[in-house]
Amino acid sequence: MNVSIVTKKLDLTDAMRDYINKSFEQFEKYNLDIIAVKCIVEGDNKHNKPQMLVEYTIQMAHRDTVVIKQVDQDFYAACDIALERAKKVLRRYKDKISDKIHRQDVPHKMEADIPNLYSDVEEDEVVPAVADVDKPMDVVDAVEHLKSSNLMFMVFNDLDSKMRVLYRRKDGRFGLY
Repeated sequence: MNVSIVTKKLDLTDAMRDYINKSFEQFEKYNLDIIAVKCIVEGDNKHNKPQMLVEYTIQMAHRDTVVIKQVDQDFYAACDIALERAKKVLRRYKDKISDKIHRQDVPHKMEADIPNLYSDVEEDEVVPAVADVDKPMDVVDAVEHLKSSNLMFMVFNDLDSKMRVLYRRKDGRFGLY
């Protein structure tokens, strides 16, 4: 982050310069790829009232440049108010980025938007099905039977009278338990 302090019609003390540098450090916590921060401090004595203008210019990568101006009679008050306003803008940018990241994780259609196809079916209802495990079958015959049907798995007894489960894998091959 490139940092610069510019003064107009005013001599900055070391305390003022340190105060501005500490305010620059607060911008780093937002992790927004800040390229440069510039603070312009201008002293003016209009109408016998000293006025201080503090202006922060924050340049970020892939974002608009943020310019915050604050006028007050006291340098520290103007600097504090401008700093709070700048932090508010940076926090909004940070929230936009984090919301965008979180929205990418969430599916586009929420569950409430999808109609419930099973609204009339009670939960945890068990529906009995008839299994064809009457006669023992060879594993090769079971694979041929599963290929010719649109079933995802098949339960059968092999030639040794062991109950086996043959299933389709996602890669197109078959698995056997």
